[in-house]
Amino acid sequence: MSYISTNLNFLIGAVKKVGNSLTRDFNEIEQLQTSLRGHKEFAKAAFERMSKALKVELQKGHPDYAVISGREPLPAGPCFAIAPLDGSLNFMHGIPYFAVSVAVINNGHVTSGVIYNPATSDLYFAEKGSGAFKEGYRNHERLRVSARKDLPEALLGADNSALADSVAGVRLSGCLSLDLAAVASGKLDVLVSSENPVETYAAGLLLVKEAGGYVYEYNQKDIRTDDEASVLASGSLIAGNPELGPKLFALLHK
Repeated sequence: MSYISTNLNFLIGAVKKVGNSLTRDFNEIEQLQTSLRGHKEFAKAAFERMSKALKVELQKGHPDYAVISGREPLPAGPCFAIAPLDGSLNFMHGIPYFAVSVAVINNGHVTSGVIYNPATSDLYFAEKGSGAFKEGYRNHERLRVSARKDLPEALLGADNSALADSVAGVRLSGCLSLDLAAVASGKLDVLVSSENPVETYAAGLLLVKEAGGYVYEYNQKDIRTDDEASVLASGSLIAGNPELGPKLFALLHK
């Protein structure tokens, strides 16, 4: 079983407490599918409730931390980057692929992160230097990126289909945080996504790195290692295992 620090346990508790209210909202959203105006307004209200409740819960433990969302710039000190409802369009259409994502960022580095899908009860967490895990009933599952080495055999998560001929398949899910958790779990082999708000990928970035993968900034010059600060600044990223990440990077920059 993985060791969970006090700080990470606090994050998990806050995300679960607030995220479970989304389950009730999600069960109601299907009843509103026949009303375009109704289900959009309901989803917006659910997001606003989640955002407010999540900020309250997190600042109970760290009132000195800033809370950022909605493409706000990163502060100099520690902060919570929160996505109260990543995958809101999926939620709005009754698709159970959405998440609550929270990361702690300090001086340009993600130090801990939690991603929770209340519709499926899947919860992923990581702390810098301690590995990445999926929550289990008795034992937590250690996450590892895939071992595939060749792009033609790889399953790619992407926000466009331009690379479809170079890989085995492309998936567009509408929830970046869960896609990054899938990369960390070895279910997706590699991922590319552009111009995202930091709160949608910060926790997932840490999951991938702690699972043995790399996260590159889309336009960084030197790919012998990743550049976390640049990724957090731009929101454009390539994530994958040590073999496929550089190959996809090279393919995109021909």
